[in-house]
Amino acid sequence: MKHMNQKKPSNISNISNISNKTESKEGDILSAITNPSELVYEIPVGTIPGMYVPGRFFLSEDLSKTLESGAVRQLAHVATLPGIINYSLAMPDIHWGYGFPIGGVAAFSMDTGVISPGGVGFDINCGVRLISTPLTVSDLNMRQIIDKMYQAIPVGVGAKSPRRLKKDELSEILLSGAAWVINEGYGLPEDGIYCEEKGCMKDARLEHISEKAFARGLNQTGTLGSGNHFMEIQVVSEIFDKEAAQAYGICEGQVCVMIHSGSRGLGHQICTDHIAALEKASKKYKIPLVDRQLACAPIHSPEGEAYYEAMAAASNYAWANRQMMTHLTRSVLADLCDIEYQEMKLVYDVAHNVAKREEHVIHGEQKQVCVHRKGATRAFGPGCPDIPVKYASIGQPVIIPGSMGTSSFLLRGTAYAMEHTFGSTCHGAGRVLSRSQAKKTFTGKEVSNSLLKQGIIVKAPSNDAISEEAPGVYKSASEVVSVVDRLNISCKVASLQPLGVIKG
Repeated sequence: MKHMNQKKPSNISNISNISNKTESKEGDILSAITNPSELVYEIPVGTIPGMYVPGRFFLSEDLSKTLESGAVRQLAHVATLPGIINYSLAMPDIHWGYGFPIGGVAAFSMDTGVISPGGVGFDINCGVRLISTPLTVSDLNMRQIIDKMYQAIPVGVGAKSPRRLKKDELSEILLSGAAWVINEGYGLPEDGIYCEEKGCMKDARLEHISEKAFARGLNQTGTLGSGNHFMEIQVVSEIFDKEAAQAYGICEGQVCVMIHSGSRGLGHQICTDHIAALEKASKKYKIPLVDRQLACAPIHSPEGEAYYEAMAAASNYAWANRQMMTHLTRSVLADLCDIEYQEMKLVYDVAHNVAKREEHVIHGEQKQVCVHRKGATRAFGPGCPDIPVKYASIGQPVIIPGSMGTSSFLLRGTAYAMEHTFGSTCHGAGRVLSRSQAKKTFTGKEVSNSLLKQGIIVKAPSNDAISEEAPGVYKSASEVVSVVDRLNISCKVASLQPLGVIKG
């Protein structure tokens, strides 16, 4: 591990004025935290009753100043779930969430473990993809491109797809993911290769998806949505790893497009439906919960299997959604910039709200486990069979968005992550202000004008949508990425500077 100097355990208060946003009982958990090595912190077993494993999180001194005590407690809560393996983990973008902290990672035994919607989130397979182009900044009329993109890609709450699906078509998407969209002509044949899981979780089933969820999915394929979802035109500003960048098809000065969205209303409804079922299942199987938001069921129970299969279907919808937006993006750029559709290559597409059955080495043995990643990204290392052959010697591309006015990053997965974090890393910058706090602190017009002075054009359905996502709402993405890079959890390949942003 890079720069992991061992030192005497210490209390986290030595490096931060931790943000104590919850009641005084948090004091005990904070005083128990140790610092066994640089950038690594642990919550020992026994800090709260019922912990099976320690909590472990990764943090720099600067990031510790924004750490919420409630998120630390959530990390300890996850450690009380049956069948959890090694650690309850959190990445340096940790912040408070529903059930698990955002940035949380936990792997569970297939025999004794559980599955929990609180470890996935409401926006199932919220994820991000990066598309390379042959363009440079001098080729762009950014205002024209952003205006055309905004017309082509439906954005905001309730945005509707240019193609309303029939129910049998939606059923096909839920079972086959990005492949259905590509086969319909909305993409390149190789696009599916460069998606996590090749754009489809094979365990998806339809019988556990409600009619309400189906109804919400019929007209949202190819829509950006709202909140922190975005489409961003970027330029590669710096290369850190030339070999990896070359393998990924990235060079300095190149224009790329990043798309961040998920499973929209369909995924939210599936999560809502199954949380209710798993709250009952927790009682049925006598699983003690320190927080009802951790409602869960044994992985192989009827309720656990039902949630997993429905969640897989929502994940497939998300890959199809991002694929459709990729098609719309390519079409606009081909029309405006005199380039060919097929010149715009999909570098990779990663999920960061999902639970998946994966093979990992546990206590020296290769075993299948169920890995929950809640606001965390898969970061598989070189040689893993689950990444494209083209990237086999480098490791999986890892895509970490910035926050409108700050750089995003392309990283690579590592063997160290496979050994120590179940092949997982951070997913973004991590919020420090709620949406209501953001609106009180920033105005959309001020944010837009400030970004324009930096040469960044922003377009959104409302000023509130911009103020809620102001760069000041987030932690430093560069600092978050620096931590995982220093720890060798994932390593920097390139940074990308925003030129134009469409916010949902």
